[in-house]
Amino acid sequence: MFENLLRSLLAPAPTRLPEPDARLALAALLVRIARTDGLYAVEEVEHIDRILMTRHHLGPFEAARLRSEAEALENEAPDTVRFTRALKAATDPEDRAALMQAMWAVALSDGSRDAEEDRLLRMVANLLGLTDVESNLARQRAERA
Repeated sequence: MFENLLRSLLAPAPTRLPEPDARLALAALLVRIARTDGLYAVEEVEHIDRILMTRHHLGPFEAARLRSEAEALENEAPDTVRFTRALKAATDPEDRAALMQAMWAVALSDGSRDAEEDRLLRMVANLLGLTDVESNLARQRAERA
């Protein structure tokens, strides 16, 4: 089902993903972040759906379908490094801070900060070309939202 996208993610130098694949890749990374602490809470699922609806102008059913596909992809997807590099290639530099804010929003939506989530988000920020300061500002915006 995800062969072409997985092939792109596994390429030595990821190219810019087409929009449908970029949407799915982002959704799968959000799922991966939510699952990192071993608890995939209802609040995290709802937050992922809200992010997908807002970011991609989807209705609730389309967002839930995209998240469901992303859950399946996340199970099959390669390591987070390749995943994030492909997202970086698919995302304009000025939009990466907003992606980081969305990721922090998902990580924080279950009401707790987990060391593994923090570690993963530090790595993802670095791979997206963001500094620790930019990631911290994104986290603060997510906490206020």
